[in-house]
Amino acid sequence: MTFKPTTLALAAAALLFSAGAYAQAPIVIKFSHVVANDTPKGKGAERFKELAEKATNGRVKVEVYPNSTLYKDKEEMEALQLGAVQMLAPSLAKFGPLGVKEFEAFDIPYIFPTKDVLYRVTEGQVGRDLFKKLEPKGITGLAYWDNGFKQMTANKPLRKPSDFKGMKMRIQSSKVLDAQFRALGANPQVMAFSEVYQALQTGVVDGTENTPSNIYTQKMHEVQTHLTVSDHGYIGYAVIVNKKFWDGLPADVRTQLETAMKDATKYTNAIAEQENKQALDAIKKHGKTEVYTLTAAEKAEWRKALLPVRKDVEGRVGKEVLNAVDKESAALGIK
Repeated sequence: MTFKPTTLALAAAALLFSAGAYAQAPIVIKFSHVVANDTPKGKGAERFKELAEKATNGRVKVEVYPNSTLYKDKEEMEALQLGAVQMLAPSLAKFGPLGVKEFEAFDIPYIFPTKDVLYRVTEGQVGRDLFKKLEPKGITGLAYWDNGFKQMTANKPLRKPSDFKGMKMRIQSSKVLDAQFRALGANPQVMAFSEVYQALQTGVVDGTENTPSNIYTQKMHEVQTHLTVSDHGYIGYAVIVNKKFWDGLPADVRTQLETAMKDATKYTNAIAEQENKQALDAIKKHGKTEVYTLTAAEKAEWRKALLPVRKDVEGRVGKEVLNAVDKESAALGIK
């Protein structure tokens, strides 16, 4: 078969056009998470989208999927490893089941006496070393995002450790959180975040723990009559990407995204405390949930009851991480 010169020219032009269009197609980052848009993490994801698309002049398109619309928290880590989604921001409790148990140190009750200690850990060598442990799993860690300290909710007052006896309390999949509630005499129940509201509403579980912003935006306060401000634990997130995807990006795009992530992290961490205060005020104003703040004496009683948890999980989490956290506390003059 012979082609006329004009036919060949047209075919070549079509090929050039399609190649050019392909080259200009944006790099898509699917960013999945399990909380609402109006939480610190939700707002952080939207800020990263805005900054990333601007910094790359549209070469990157970030698609944010909040509220478990793409994957539930039990599914999302595997989806990331398989490359079905490129970016996640799971809570730090999620890495234990992945085999990186050192992250569960963040779940130990009352391990961080102040936010300053926490930031020295996440922004220092400890945080960097923890991210390195994710690389053999096909994951690259980009940033630590703050949410805040956890409070307890239930349909009865929770003021003394003995008040938890026999209660069914929802937890994330974490051996440390399991040990925490067993130390209080409760029965921990592992459950996906997206299922908690209905479980509380129907009595499948009696209570849960979370930050005020998560409690409020998921409307948990509507099905819980009591909230105890205990600040007993911490919820933070690790923003992670599929390592193969990240390493395969053009170097200049990766640098631009790193800068966008750094700025999004500053923004997220700055708003976290404010968001939680506003959420707690909104829960109080709603009027259906009694909010009670532990006295210093009551908090000391909780600390004492939960002290064995650290020893119980020390072998699992590793002394090295725990000692590093203690060192940061000591550096700030906190015992």
